[in-house]
Amino acid sequence: MHELSIAVAVIERAEDTAREHGATGVESVRLRVGALAGVVAESLRFAFEVAREDTALHGARLLIEEVPARARCTACPAEFAVGTPPELWCPRCDSPATELLSGRELELTEVDLTYHDTAGGARRDERVIR
Repeated sequence: MHELSIAVAVIERAEDTAREHGATGVESVRLRVGALAGVVAESLRFAFEVAREDTALHGARLLIEEVPARARCTACPAEFAVGTPPELWCPRCDSPATELLSGRELELTEVDLTYHDTAGGARRDERVIR
């Protein structure tokens, strides 16, 4: 289950971001995951929940934006959905598509940080875009 190693890497990066900004915790992290990235979203969510314990992300939410696979035909201007399993032939001119536009993403795009003022008990949040 490589989703566990991905979850651990996401947690480590989010913890680094929290330290860089002097935050006390992480509210949520947002990932973009492409349809062809070889990642099972539900497995990644489960792995994240297990791996976040005893970290700055112990209560954090994992938000996943699933990115569909799209390709462009180089023989004609057509752009089209690749589908699953991937079909890399242009439906318009029946040529092989040689340019994959999206679907391989695995990106940490946003970390929502939490700050606590221990003296006054106040809390503020900050969104960091990576």
